[in-house]
Amino acid sequence: MKNFFFCLTTLLSLTSYSHAQDTTNFPVLGERIEHDSSFAKLIGQDAQLQVLASGYEWTEGPVWVNQKNGPGYLLFSDIPNNSIFKWVEGTGPSLYMKPSGYTGVSDYGGEPGSNGLLLDAKGQLVMCEHGDRRLSVVTHHGGKRTLVDNYKGKRLNSPNDAVYHSSGDLYFTDPPYGMPNRWDDPRRELDFCGVYRLSKSGELTLLTKEMTRPNGIAFSPDEKTLYVAQSDPEAALWKAFPVNDDGTLGKSKIVYDATKHVKAGWPGLPDGMAVDKAGNIFATGPGGVFVFNADHKFVGRISTGERTANCTFGGKDNSILYITADMYLCRIQTKTTGLVKSPTMAGTGGH
Repeated sequence: MKNFFFCLTTLLSLTSYSHAQDTTNFPVLGERIEHDSSFAKLIGQDAQLQVLASGYEWTEGPVWVNQKNGPGYLLFSDIPNNSIFKWVEGTGPSLYMKPSGYTGVSDYGGEPGSNGLLLDAKGQLVMCEHGDRRLSVVTHHGGKRTLVDNYKGKRLNSPNDAVYHSSGDLYFTDPPYGMPNRWDDPRRELDFCGVYRLSKSGELTLLTKEMTRPNGIAFSPDEKTLYVAQSDPEAALWKAFPVNDDGTLGKSKIVYDATKHVKAGWPGLPDGMAVDKAGNIFATGPGGVFVFNADHKFVGRISTGERTANCTFGGKDNSILYITADMYLCRIQTKTTGLVKSPTMAGTGGH
């Protein structure tokens, strides 16, 4: 069953929303594709994918931020432009941070900026930085601090996405996409792409290097399963790893293999993801956002028609799914609630 979103808005009108947003009449994009009747309990048949902003080069890493005083807002990366933008309801987008992921003085390829963004338990912004090849945190006093930039003395490739465990440990992926020549870059010091755990005490552990291009990462509600996307066109899939009591990972199993969709020409690859309170997985991949239930059954897809990079839950009641897709920032109202309500950010120095 298909429910199509209206999509006759011109590029010119879409781009105009990048600058002023004193409206609730947003353009819409894509289509809703139902594979199981349970999909309607998550994404209503009348739900529309709204375009909130456009005109970027490659949007990524969305994170919802609550505020003690005033409405919340969304932060997202534009990787090629080495920037983070802030989107506020009724105001629209504005530049939040530049540079965001590369502070060098020479050219560093086409994707030097920050990628995945998240908040720590203190509400501080944590960033996966491509160009500077590290994970960093913007402290409450406004300065950056490096969390990790190497494994056993060898520089990381380009940290991509990350998720916090309730213990305070930080799990992250490290593919080569931020390096100017990616896997073949002479500056690469590690001969694998790892999934890591940075403990609360600062110890870095390699959890697995079995994935050729690890990308998006998320926990199940009980934290007994770690989901990792693999953005390899020859093996485009999502894996589930059991999480051991000591925080290490057990033997993986494939949640869904989307390689056939890539071969069929669907735009994009498995990338970022979000999980709701019931364990449903919203995973960006070829052709949009794939939705799997807690038993890993594919129930439906939000087709954007674009390469789709990442998604996160946010909004006042944490029920809006914000999606970064190529040049666009989008959102869709869901009938569920995101797994983790974002901490409150206070005084991190952004504008």
